[in-house]
Amino acid sequence: MDHRPSEDLLESVHSFPGTYQIKVIGVRDEEFTARVLAAVLEELSGPSEIEHSVRETPTGRHAAVTLDLTVQSAEQVRAIYARLRVVEGLAMLL
Repeated sequence: MDHRPSEDLLESVHSFPGTYQIKVIGVRDEEFTARVLAAVLEELSGPSEIEHSVRETPTGRHAAVTLDLTVQSAEQVRAIYARLRVVEGLAMLL
């Protein structure tokens, strides 16, 4: 089942090219954030198109990575979601 937002939905609520925000929550380990960033960078032109912040849950078991991405199209957003779905340690993708 494809849980990514449809291109039609994305295009109806976002202007492209532009900034798009994704939140990725996963098991906090030394490499989770690096894996998230590497997955996203596979779809972007370079690191200048991504800003991120990381917050740990109060228990310290999970990390929430907020990504502000410069994207060109709804299709690119869907491709990023697809890459993030297979990141090791992923718990939730918003």
